[in-house]
Amino acid sequence: MHYTSDRFWEIDALRGIAIIMMVIYHISYDLFFLSGFPIKIHSIPWVLFQRTTASLFLLLVGTSLTISNSKLKGKLSNKDIIKRNFLRGIKIFIWGFIITLFTLIFLNDGIILFGILHLIGISIIISYPFLKHKYKNLVIGTGIILIGTYLGKFNFDTPYFLWLGFEPKYFFSFDYFPIFPWFGVVLIGIFLGNVFYPQGKRDFNMPEFSNYYIIKMLSFLGKHSLKIYLLHQPIIVLILYIIGLADLSFVTI
Repeated sequence: MHYTSDRFWEIDALRGIAIIMMVIYHISYDLFFLSGFPIKIHSIPWVLFQRTTASLFLLLVGTSLTISNSKLKGKLSNKDIIKRNFLRGIKIFIWGFIITLFTLIFLNDGIILFGILHLIGISIIISYPFLKHKYKNLVIGTGIILIGTYLGKFNFDTPYFLWLGFEPKYFFSFDYFPIFPWFGVVLIGIFLGNVFYPQGKRDFNMPEFSNYYIIKMLSFLGKHSLKIYLLHQPIIVLILYIIGLADLSFVTI
């Protein structure tokens, strides 16, 4: 069955689920970090939860890029598509840069130098040559993940390549998603998009659940994921502070 709507409800709903998972993780992390709640945030289950959340986001970035590219073919030239992706990527990267400036000004430690928004912005910009490929992306993406996993075992003397995955000694950040391994997840998302949504059309059977309330709620969250990402942490910290569960001694002001 082919589905030709401008949006696929399952993509938005999955992104909404990722948003909820992200908020749950950040509430738990903030409770641990700001008030010393006995949450084992660095335990294997929590680390797996955090990485699953990030991976779901990045898989959907890749899948959405494939769908968008397929729908723009024939409407825009390759040059215009590249320009469009560049501008989208720069916009998201700038939001990541704003977060970097915010953490540089207000945090004593844990400055975000290359977080998930930086990664998504760069991924959108450099993804164009990969969008037409299917199994090549699976192979290259897996290779990037393996290389990144290997690099994660070491520390390096320079901070200039941390964006690639060469983590400096004594480096700590609240949000660190380098090209290796995380761009590999985006490439696997592009692979999935080409498999399940060739030519921008759903190529598998899917019940029509888009009118269900829970799906509408999840889809709403998914459609506004960037806004929620930018706003949720200040809101969480403010609420915890108001109810007396946040120690803001980590702030430099």
